[in-house]
Amino acid sequence: MSEARIIAIGDNVVDKYLSRGKMYPGGQCVNTCVYSIMNGGKPAYLGKFGDDGVAEYNCKILTQLGIDFSHSRHFHGENGAARVTLKDGDRVFLGSNRGGVAKEHPFDFTKEDLDYIKSFQVIYSNTNSYIYDDLSLLEETGVPIAFDFSTVWDDSLFEQVCPHLKVALLSCAHLTPEEREREMKKAASYGVTLVVGTVGEDGSYALYDGEIVYAPAYKAENVLDTMGAGDSYFSTLLTTLLQENGA
Repeated sequence: MSEARIIAIGDNVVDKYLSRGKMYPGGQCVNTCVYSIMNGGKPAYLGKFGDDGVAEYNCKILTQLGIDFSHSRHFHGENGAARVTLKDGDRVFLGSNRGGVAKEHPFDFTKEDLDYIKSFQVIYSNTNSYIYDDLSLLEETGVPIAFDFSTVWDDSLFEQVCPHLKVALLSCAHLTPEEREREMKKAASYGVTLVVGTVGEDGSYALYDGEIVYAPAYKAENVLDTMGAGDSYFSTLLTTLLQENGA
């Protein structure tokens, strides 16, 4: 079975729960690494940190979890952070600093970075990672790119991003079945090999080789917090595919 080596390039934040008076490390890329480890993967993280207490805390947690972040960038300023509360077990975002230093500095990937990235089986990123201008360069590494659009896309973003991807995830619970199928097929038309459309508690759909298949959701008896649910799904999917099929 393959080791499932995913490198998540992009966001790291803390989620400051006003309803609890606590903060937790997060960001889709960091979540992807953590969930991959929980499923037997060997991921790494490459992102941008500030130099405040939030950044220090996230680096501490990544170190404790054994997630390599040695190629990440460190800048003076505020790390990414979001304000969150809970309503009936569902997380509600109240605002953020839009990634803090991450939005202010480019990645400026070096040859050393790119050689390091080539040692992985999949690159993961998302719409919160300020990565769009780097996708063509990352594609040149030959490592397949998986991208989470969440609910944030339009035709122009598909045109910019999808030609560089092998796997795309769309959060489609807000769409009608006809709209979901249309958007999944639209992403696939740019050459994306696998397009996944999730529909929350109703399960998910996958478009592969021109065919759409459906997988129902297994519902938990007691949901305490929906934060990271989509990240856990996509990370587990990627990790499992790599473990079973390799690069």
